[in-house]
Amino acid sequence: MVITDFLERNARLYGDETALVELSPSEERDRAVTWREASLIESAQPDAPYRRALSWRDFDRRANRFANLLLSRGVERGTKVGILMMNCLEWLPVYFGALKAGCVAVPLNFRYSADEIKYCLELADVEALVFGPEFVGRMDAIQNRLPQVRMMFFVGRDTPAYAENCFKLMGFCSSSAPPVALTETDCAAIYFSSGTTGFPKAILHNHRALVSSCETEQRHHGQTRDDVFLCIPPLYHTGAKMHWFGSLISGSRAVLLRGVKPEWILRAVTEEKCTIVWLLVPWAQDLLDAIDSGKVDLDSYLLDQWRLMHIGAQPVPPSLIKRWKQIFPHHQYDTNYGLSESIGPGCVHLGVENIHKVGAIGVPGYHWETRIVDEQWNEVPQGEIGELAVKGPGVMLCYYKNKEATDEILKDGWLYTGDMARMDEDGFIFLVDRKKDVVISGGENIYPVQIEDFLRKYDKIKDVAVIGLPEPRLGEIAAAVIELKEGVSCTEEEINGFCKELPRYKRPRKVIFAEVPRNPTGKIEKPALREKYCHGRLVEAQINN
Repeated sequence: MVITDFLERNARLYGDETALVELSPSEERDRAVTWREASLIESAQPDAPYRRALSWRDFDRRANRFANLLLSRGVERGTKVGILMMNCLEWLPVYFGALKAGCVAVPLNFRYSADEIKYCLELADVEALVFGPEFVGRMDAIQNRLPQVRMMFFVGRDTPAYAENCFKLMGFCSSSAPPVALTETDCAAIYFSSGTTGFPKAILHNHRALVSSCETEQRHHGQTRDDVFLCIPPLYHTGAKMHWFGSLISGSRAVLLRGVKPEWILRAVTEEKCTIVWLLVPWAQDLLDAIDSGKVDLDSYLLDQWRLMHIGAQPVPPSLIKRWKQIFPHHQYDTNYGLSESIGPGCVHLGVENIHKVGAIGVPGYHWETRIVDEQWNEVPQGEIGELAVKGPGVMLCYYKNKEATDEILKDGWLYTGDMARMDEDGFIFLVDRKKDVVISGGENIYPVQIEDFLRKYDKIKDVAVIGLPEPRLGEIAAAVIELKEGVSCTEEEINGFCKELPRYKRPRKVIFAEVPRNPTGKIEKPALREKYCHGRLVEAQINN
């Protein structure tokens, strides 16, 4: 079985039912709706000024049209097709169309600069690129420096001179399934690493990995045809798309929300009768803060059908979930751990039945194995800290065109994650920190996540990141970059007083009040913080030595 089989099945069985809804609450009634331009394609008129919907049948037909467009341009099996768009109804039909043509879909981070886009297109050998209006400026800067990109398709109005209007062309293509036979071992997609350790690496997956992510997600969260999934994170990332795969396998509706304001999230849950919502830590914090401050009134929304809130992509503070359960006691809760190298979330998951273990990332996911090892790849005794390794059907094939990096983390089918973890007496895994984020101060290993979890209990703190700063005598010291809640004031003395409950060696030696930067998938951008705050101290340490 391949991933496109699910779409074709849903179109056959549930053709007239809604597959996808796009909500754009920030946009005006007369905004450009790209589907309207393609008059030869099935209409997708908005039901409200900010709402568009797509049935399973039209979803499949549009994927077929895009596949046939690619085939008409002479693509071959394995041709790389880049996707550079914001979340919208067009995104997934393009993705599935590329797969149906036997191509490899290559989603790109919408935050990439022009040079980063160029780097990734070249690294992945992209020959065809689909991009949206938000990226015209960046594409203008590099379009004449991409000799390997022989096709550029634009999704929107006012098509640039160097591109073709994708959906006008699709209007002349067949909506029947293309004559391309796929197998589970065919390459399907390239996803890029987050780049937190340098330039992104290209992660290659096959159809078997994509199908396994469908099965894992549906097994973990029990999606049925009655569920409605609210998808907010960017579709270019494995996290958002692979959680949506649970809706794909169950044939249930999903809602793409273009925006993260608390009132927009609650309104979407109310109006679309959403039952499952996946949040990132900052969004969950913002929603709770808005409720606590009175900015949103829960009595104004209909939320009884909302059954599951789950979080992934970064360590989840137990204090956050405690607050959540106080406000939403009827919600099931789950957290999911994964990497793009393991086809996204689910290789480890907490499980809705294990709320008593909040703080853990959980146990091995469906069809996954785990181990915690030392520097020689030997398993450490239970309770000791080591590197987490995972093994399962979603492990990447390789880092594309990077055998050295592949060999560093793939050994005998095991993926070595670079995350430090420990296992408790009940077999639950607790994430301690990224291997490269550990602070070594005076010979002691300090794990920033432990300090961050502690500091988040302080009611004035909205977000926090702990990094190591160079120090001549100790090598490094732990510094806490603290983002305060809106409208509150706090001093370093207050933080130091609160931290007296920590062992002395774990207490931050420096407190910095500043914004905590996070990437689109919610991960703290610690390299950016180290670059900002470490340079002067490093120079000072070198002078003192």
